[in-house]
Amino acid sequence: MSAPGVLSFTQQGWEQVLAKMKRALVYLDAACAESLHWGCGSTRLLEAVGSPVCHLREFEPDAAGGGAEQPKAVFVLSCLLKGRTVETLRKIIRRSHFQYCVVVTAVSHAVHLTANHVPAAAAAELEGQHPVFEQLEEKLCEWMGNMNYTAEVLHAPLLLAPVAPHLALTPSFASLFPLLPQDVHLLNSARPDKRRLGSLAEVDATALTPELLLQIRCLVSGLSSLCEHLGVREECFAVGTLSRIIAADLANYAPAKNRRKTASGRASVVFVDRTLDLTGAVGHHGDNLVEKIISVLPQLPGHTNDVMVNMVELTALQAKDENHNVVAPGCLAQSNDTTARALWEALLSTKHKEAVMEVRRHLVEAASRENLPIKMSMGRVTPGQLTSYIQLFKNNYKALMNHCGLLQLGLATVQTLKHPQTAKWDNFLAFERLLLQSIGESAMSIVLNQLLPMIKPSSQRTSDDYSPEELLILLIYVYSITGEFTVDKDLGEAEEKVKKALAQVFCEESELSPLLQKITGCDSSVNLTLHKSRGVVNELMSSLRDVAGARELMKQFKSVYVPGSHTHQASYKPLLKQVVEEIFNPERPDPIDIEHMSSGLTDLLKTGFSMFMKEDFYISSCHQKQHSPKMGFTSEHIWNHLGQHWAAGLLFTQSPRVTLMKKLMLCSLRLISKGGFQVQARIA
Repeated sequence: MSAPGVLSFTQQGWEQVLAKMKRALVYLDAACAESLHWGCGSTRLLEAVGSPVCHLREFEPDAAGGGAEQPKAVFVLSCLLKGRTVETLRKIIRRSHFQYCVVVTAVSHAVHLTANHVPAAAAAELEGQHPVFEQLEEKLCEWMGNMNYTAEVLHAPLLLAPVAPHLALTPSFASLFPLLPQDVHLLNSARPDKRRLGSLAEVDATALTPELLLQIRCLVSGLSSLCEHLGVREECFAVGTLSRIIAADLANYAPAKNRRKTASGRASVVFVDRTLDLTGAVGHHGDNLVEKIISVLPQLPGHTNDVMVNMVELTALQAKDENHNVVAPGCLAQSNDTTARALWEALLSTKHKEAVMEVRRHLVEAASRENLPIKMSMGRVTPGQLTSYIQLFKNNYKALMNHCGLLQLGLATVQTLKHPQTAKWDNFLAFERLLLQSIGESAMSIVLNQLLPMIKPSSQRTSDDYSPEELLILLIYVYSITGEFTVDKDLGEAEEKVKKALAQVFCEESELSPLLQKITGCDSSVNLTLHKSRGVVNELMSSLRDVAGARELMKQFKSVYVPGSHTHQASYKPLLKQVVEEIFNPERPDPIDIEHMSSGLTDLLKTGFSMFMKEDFYISSCHQKQHSPKMGFTSEHIWNHLGQHWAAGLLFTQSPRVTLMKKLMLCSLRLISKGGFQVQARIA
């Protein structure tokens, strides 16, 4: 096992599960499948099953049961064993012939006690016991039809999908959404008049819905398990409303308090609400190849963080659309290929030009090792050049098998460089730069009026014009980077024009994209009336205003916009970059917007009533004190996959000041692409 980190944490959890899988029928839910995909790979699962035929099935109510020749089943689930999940288990088992069932949940027994409304004092007395799991074991035997059959229910920490050594995702929390101002109204609808909330500043755990609180507790439990694996005693910090609630829950989580008493190391965990800065998520100034790959290639079915790579070019099939589904797609996750994983990690942390050159270098070296007749060419790397290198492997089965992972990443690069949306990337970038200059010189109403001529119905659009989804991306960019603004008559009129044009565009779409279907609630354009379209656009505009006001409670991180001057143009400075700079700057006083979450009076006294233990915090970061690694956890606002967050985040972590401290980890709920956003805040 490698040194403690996100990869070893995930692999250790999966080893517990894989040890139970010998000759079993395996059911996985999507989040656990994604964790396995990035952490161990399907090959490891096949080895663990050890059967000539591995029956792997998705966990769902209609999943096929096991026949008489399949007496053993293993269910690996990311969620609580409660409600619909238990009902699905019952349905599958009752239509099967199982004699041995193992159910693995990624949620700890302590959280199951909370979900079953067991008081904290009673839960403390049950430490080391698992009554909820034991009750379910009895039910499993009952459903199998014989109380003498074998049933096991256990917990394994399968929280993370480790994308890189210092970057991990949490697929089971991909829909967790930081709060926006309009959510206060939804929260107030369930509260008496005398206890109404005035703003997000007043929102705490007691104001949230039970469902959201339970989801937060599941996340906190998983993070506590990660800290236990790392052997650290964490200090929790937060930037943003939902982050403050999550950080406070982790600080006061009873099992975590007990764990910290014996932990030898120290860590600072920083939670950040993604809604505080959506500019990077939708902007195109991130010069990162992976960002473009995630944005333009189709999503891998059932996954939130990987894409499909068309592998037809390496076969004898013609590269026609009808043949794309004949061959299984490739992907970005290469957990069992050391060379491919090294390339993937390089792509994550380098700029576009260097990343493409790195792909070429790896392909050339692989071809040379296989003695393939490669023709070297210098200068600019082109898609055609990369394709010619990849084609060398086409009819060589041994070479294909030896470098399959590398070829998948190579084809992903080629297909991204050739994609029409990549050519449009520069158009987006040019318009965003124009907007940056306009925002500093003009009122918001003038900026919206500049955008208005670009809102065109499908009958008037060319390939260079913006689709409805792309228009939403631009609007999010405008409102997020502008931040708070004064609403006047001119702005009201400009917004009305934009709303009217957008509503008309939505109605005239011949076919609704998946995003528009989700936003409008209509599966067909035939069902989308102008009246309904106007209602949807009004909600969108309300959400956009909330996006603009997301930083209104901030004092230090109030803006991500840097005005221009005589010496430099206006620019965007990511909030995450501001937070990291603040943390790593030993000369600044205690930060105002990074709140320290104490787990009690004792911890508060130990910090000297200081939000950051500034001296020790910065010395440890800059001089690699072994006892104090740092983790930055981004509580991402999710509209879909990867954005500037990576370009601004991962590339920034390569700066000299940050790389002095090697134990910085970045966890994110999911990746954000430019391709799909639901501009509707929701509480749970």
